[in-house]
Amino acid sequence: MVWRYAVIVVAGYLLGNISMGLIVSERYHMDIREHGSGNAGTTNVLRTLGWLPSALTLVGDVLKSFLACMLGKWLAGETGLLVGGFMTVIGHNWPVFSGFRGGKGMAASLGIIFALSWPMALGFLALEVLVAALTGYVSVASLTTAAAFPIVMGIVYRDSPDFWMYLIFAILLAAAAIFSHRANIRRLLSGTENRLNFKKIKVKPDEKTKG
Repeated sequence: MVWRYAVIVVAGYLLGNISMGLIVSERYHMDIREHGSGNAGTTNVLRTLGWLPSALTLVGDVLKSFLACMLGKWLAGETGLLVGGFMTVIGHNWPVFSGFRGGKGMAASLGIIFALSWPMALGFLALEVLVAALTGYVSVASLTTAAAFPIVMGIVYRDSPDFWMYLIFAILLAAAAIFSHRANIRRLLSGTENRLNFKKIKVKPDEKTKG
């Protein structure tokens, strides 16, 4: 059984190292980490390149954690699913092959939730979009969904014999998300956090961006 978890941990982390933000931005002859916030995640791609590249980044990062979860479930059941997904988030946030400069794990976390329950995943996605639209801050939306995740998991799995496993996992995942947003929290407290202006987002990247 130990070897199964070793495979899950390594595979999950390596899958997390696949940065869709970097892959998509390379299509436009740039390193997304050298633009905008310097982050390789969906939001910075959205600000820098527009809707389609951002959507591709989101889908790719969701899929990689979903695949890690499915591998984990195949090898070690529900516990393996959670371990594989969590390691993908770690690999996404701190990728060894990209100098430990990754994203903030929200899309990768969404992939885990899809593996657990697609209706719950759609609910969290709707919450993220709603809060971002109302406040103009993606970071506030991400922090809100992260804080809500343990609460929702506690309710959904309240009658499960593995209640504590799910709850502890949810707390760890939320903590990872909040820790990754620590710079955003400082900017929010100082009033210097950038708002997301939807009117300024490009429908498609400029041709000159392709180099």
